[in-house]
Amino acid sequence: MARLTVLGRGVLAVLLFGAVAVLLGPARPAAAHAAVVGTVPQQQAVLGFSPTEVTITFSEPVTLVPGRAQVLAPDGKRINNGDAGVRDATLRIPIRVADRPLGTYLVSYRVISADSHPVAGSYTFAVGAASATPPEPADETVRPDVQLAVPVTRYLGYAGLVLLIGPTLLLGLLWPRRLPRRGAVRLVRAGLLLVAAGTLAGFWAQAPYTSGAGLLDVSGAELRQVLDSDFGLALAARLGIVALVAALLPPVLAGRAAGRVRVGLLVALGLAGLATWPLAGHAAASPTPLASGIAGVVHLAAMSVWLGGLVTLVCFPLRAAHPRVLAVVLPVWSRWASIAVLWLVAGGLVQAVIEIGAPGALFGTGYGRLVLAKVALLALLLGAAGYARRLVRRRATAAPAPAPASAVTERRRLRRTVGLEVLVGLVVLGVSSVLVQTTPGRNAGIEAEIAASDTFAQTLSSPLYTLQFDVYPVQLGPNNTVHAYVYTPDGKPLPAVEWTLTAALPAQGVEPTDTPMLGIEPHHAVGAVSFPIPGDWELRFTVRTSEIDQATVRTVVRVR
Repeated sequence: MARLTVLGRGVLAVLLFGAVAVLLGPARPAAAHAAVVGTVPQQQAVLGFSPTEVTITFSEPVTLVPGRAQVLAPDGKRINNGDAGVRDATLRIPIRVADRPLGTYLVSYRVISADSHPVAGSYTFAVGAASATPPEPADETVRPDVQLAVPVTRYLGYAGLVLLIGPTLLLGLLWPRRLPRRGAVRLVRAGLLLVAAGTLAGFWAQAPYTSGAGLLDVSGAELRQVLDSDFGLALAARLGIVALVAALLPPVLAGRAAGRVRVGLLVALGLAGLATWPLAGHAAASPTPLASGIAGVVHLAAMSVWLGGLVTLVCFPLRAAHPRVLAVVLPVWSRWASIAVLWLVAGGLVQAVIEIGAPGALFGTGYGRLVLAKVALLALLLGAAGYARRLVRRRATAAPAPAPASAVTERRRLRRTVGLEVLVGLVVLGVSSVLVQTTPGRNAGIEAEIAASDTFAQTLSSPLYTLQFDVYPVQLGPNNTVHAYVYTPDGKPLPAVEWTLTAALPAQGVEPTDTPMLGIEPHHAVGAVSFPIPGDWELRFTVRTSEIDQATVRTVVRVR
């Protein structure tokens, strides 16, 4: 009965301290992780004709939430012409030819970024002149109950890993023969249940997280959409792995010979299961996904070994094992913990470098500040671990039979120190649960760059066609992307045979330079223009629509 109480306290501590960290985290953890880098028509543009489609380009590939991309006419009517579509990082919304009055149009969208987080927003453009009362955008924010539920499900998974991996390692390799195994085995079973429960809860919460609905307002279609996504497939694989691990673990937990094949399978399944966390998180959209994924697996494995081993030691060996047994077990565990800490720091450092990006993001973004908070907690954790290691060494080098009073005092001091490690480690898990829901510093840098840089968009007309184009970003250098679209004078897409973009800076004596553009759709081409020096650059678009029909339109773009 006493061991059941100890077990209950251990599991409750893991859950409660993490819950505190999650509740004390940012009030809005569900930040979007992809940024809009361009739109056609441009936001707040006033056009001389009605476009036949709207395109929105993001900073990374996205997936459309069905039915959540629309264009509303000035009278509030939805004027989508069929379903919107996504190709890589570009969302296209076709518009009906009829029912397009003059006034302000509202474009709204909700998509899922590559790392499974929702991106929602809206903007307006006008045809002819702006409306006095433009359509109102819908509320696309994530509901408060969902904002809280998502990091809680992440925490359940992390807590399950701690209770699963650390106790299993001790039971399989370092458990004293005369110390009962029942309590530690129950910790492992609790870990399996927490991982499974966190995975199922995360699968459920992802549906309203992506759709914008309430936590209990979930439809079968939304759950099917989650299951069909990369996030859902990763969680489904995790559940299957948990079931296989549960079937293979009993001999290891009982202390019987497990055999090399079984142990090898458990190690392989464990690594595969750990990989599902980065696959369902930031690593999926990382600029270096392989390195980010490996670092995530290493970080999770080291954290689970270290913190899980500490929880097990506090709950069982430090309470009930004989001092002579502890004199053998603790030095070995201390070496294991040192190795785990080394890999924990290494994996975390690689992740931080990839996800933070520029050094300024460490202090200038919420993600960077959470990383700093995690580092501060980890420093406290390492201080406690260092003190515990000194106690273990002192115990190992002490006389074979210390005085009973001294032995009891040392054991209590060691238990309190390891207990402090456990409590701080659980708070670190809570911070990590919030961190994985926060926009990485590298994305925040992209958003700031987009906000600070200029996007030039314009509509140019000729007797043959109307051309819409945008240049992003408008900056010195070669990497200025140009998208161009041609339409008939009445706004219908016009197929083009050949596109040419010419850039010149007459005031500085820079001669015209032709840049070919690649047609990716019959009426849409993309290219890149170079602005080597600042000034008022003249851009000329020459579009040939048939063997004999060709026209050139021009404009001036100021580059600073």
